Amino acid sequence: MTPEMAEVLLSRAVVNRRLDWGQVDFLADSITRKEWQLTHQGIALDGPLDTGCLLDGQHRLNAIVKAGVPVWMYVFEGLPRAAFPVLDTGKRRSGVDALSFTGEKYLPVLYSAIRHVLLFKNMPESSWSGSEARIANSRILAAQEEDSDMYREAVAVGRDISKHVFASQTGVAVGYFVTSEAAPAVKSDSWIEGLTSGANLEVGDPRLALIKVPHMKKGGAKRRYTMCEQVAIYIKAWNAWVQEEKVENLRFKKTEKMPMPVEVKFDR
Repeated sequence: MTPEMAEVLLSRAVVNRRLDWGQVDFLADSITRKEWQLTHQGIALDGPLDTGCLLDGQHRLNAIVKAGVPVWMYVFEGLPRAAFPVLDTGKRRSGVDALSFTGEKYLPVLYSAIRHVLLFKNMPESSWSGSEARIANSRILAAQEEDSDMYREAVAVGRDISKHVFASQTGVAVGYFVTSEAAPAVKSDSWIEGLTSGANLEVGDPRLALIKVPHMKKGGAKRRYTMCEQVAIYIKAWNAWVQEEKVENLRFKKTEKMPMPVEVKFDR
């Protein structure tokens, strides 16, 4: 299906759903990244290809036009117009559904951790929300396959450390993954032990500062930290610990840029 063919078919669309440009952008991005896969989900016409009107597939066709790249897809001809109300009404497969075939545990945390690691690497200064933050299931699976051991460890650490600090399981898992990746030469055992036990931590120890980040507001209501804030504060604490710096209070202002983990590739 070429962009030119897509434009012609779009000009012959019958009454269709309101166009979701976020979905179009998402599909177009998949095409330009060469992640598009040929599946049974193509387009449907009420007649032959050269004269039929489009019943289903407007988002896929608009994505092809936007990407400006031809892709392979199935075209179903001669579909009765009476079938239009029931087209494309199935439940969309989630990222957790896609990961269920890997045999991994704690899939919701694993999916969220992988997604936010990818957002950290590709969109560190964004809010990590909205249509621009959507990531194709194929990218989630590819990332999991490439670093399955690291993600498994990050999820385990996230589940453990989150009991002792302000951040969620996902927030800790993402922070642990990106800092461990940047500093593979740093032995993290004492980092984890300090956060989970809190024993013998002196004032100024970044681990103690991370433990003391408030969970509650003054009125007693639970604080709501965004995922960006959680990851940023975790990285700040880690960087200070690796560089043996003293810090008593940790926070992340909206005007700040996302901190990058200290790189330690070799034993110092």
